[in-house]
Amino acid sequence: MHNNWLALESDVCVITGAVGGMGTEIAREFAKQKARLVLIDLDKEKCQQFAQALNDEFGIQAIGIGCNTTLEIEVDAAVAKVKETFGRCDVLVNTAAILRFCPLEDLPLEEWNQTINVNMTGYFLMSQRFGRLMITQQSGRMVHIATVAAHTPETYSGAYSATKAAIAMLSKQIAAEWGQFGIRSNAICPCFVKTPLSKKFYEDKAVEQGRTRMIASRRIGETKDIANAVLYLASKRADYTNGSELVVDGGYEVMLGDLVPRPGGRRQFAIEQHTAAQLAKTNKQ
Repeated sequence: MHNNWLALESDVCVITGAVGGMGTEIAREFAKQKARLVLIDLDKEKCQQFAQALNDEFGIQAIGIGCNTTLEIEVDAAVAKVKETFGRCDVLVNTAAILRFCPLEDLPLEEWNQTINVNMTGYFLMSQRFGRLMITQQSGRMVHIATVAAHTPETYSGAYSATKAAIAMLSKQIAAEWGQFGIRSNAICPCFVKTPLSKKFYEDKAVEQGRTRMIASRRIGETKDIANAVLYLASKRADYTNGSELVVDGGYEVMLGDLVPRPGGRRQFAIEQHTAAQLAKTNKQ
């Protein structure tokens, strides 16, 4: 594949949740494409260190900004810094999110509100403020990390699924309202991806094997799988894709029927049934 196939070189790409997990891998993949990067996370020092590391490794221009995406004043300051440094924003990738495990009957309102603030309000503020800049430019691309838990509930995870479902709808609304300004907005719905947050789950081999069994591709996802999907949707190759949800789950969502038990296992059951039917057909002849 030609290195410039995605045509992201020199594009200004803003990434939230850039330090750790999916955001880090997404930033590295953009850097490989020679994009100019704005790394946003709560830890300003880590953002700046990561930006310098990408500058040194890939010879690009990257800056790190410490920002609480739930606070208007900090988001506005981040937008102002981007305008001052680059004069524009071509791509916004929203990845920052939190998950708090708790049964609904015990969930404190404080944790419910905190999850909504980070997962919903943060996405809204970043999209709105950078969206205004994109409207002025009459161009821009947004990619929002949702999850398959936006479609089916992640039980005992408080407000997580509700907020991710809201992100998917927010992405569609942005596409519907701002498509006329040359802006595209799409969401990605990952599932079963090894990240620093989920790494501890896969230290239990029984858990990893059980999860792998639930995935059509029979493997757990890597952060690069998500980064590849983000880069495609952020690129000009996806120019006619707007308001969509791209499920990146190795085929988890198509496996429900296969997971319903049958005697001897579903595959063996089908083979035995087919063999018996063929034998009966031959005997009739």
